[in-house]
Amino acid sequence: MPASPPPAGSPWGRRIAIVATCLVSLLICCGLAWWQWDRFTSANGTFQNLGYVLQWPLFGLFPAFMFWRIRRLREKAEAEPAPEPAPVAAVPAPRPAVETPQTDEDEELAAYNRYLRELNARDQQAAE
Repeated sequence: MPASPPPAGSPWGRRIAIVATCLVSLLICCGLAWWQWDRFTSANGTFQNLGYVLQWPLFGLFPAFMFWRIRRLREKAEAEPAPEPAPVAAVPAPRPAVETPQTDEDEELAAYNRYLRELNARDQQAAE
């Protein structure tokens, strides 16, 4: 039995969930920034804690940025017309192979090729 697709949720419910996720992320990360500020101002605080104070709000804004970016890319993709498929080019028929006579101009290469032919002939005789 094939599985039925999940019911389509309302777009408002999805938007509310995205906004809620972004807000919760921002609140949690701002709380972590406050915690790092308290650590920075304590006797044991370091400049690393101050760096985290500056980083946590950026981490909290990241989900909102990603939602904005995905939305912009989707709008851009919908605004562009669908590309037309490129026509298929006809494949040319293969040309017949032309046998070209091999000429060994190099005497050393010709001697090496003769040697290889002799070795191949010996292997063929030994295999019989």
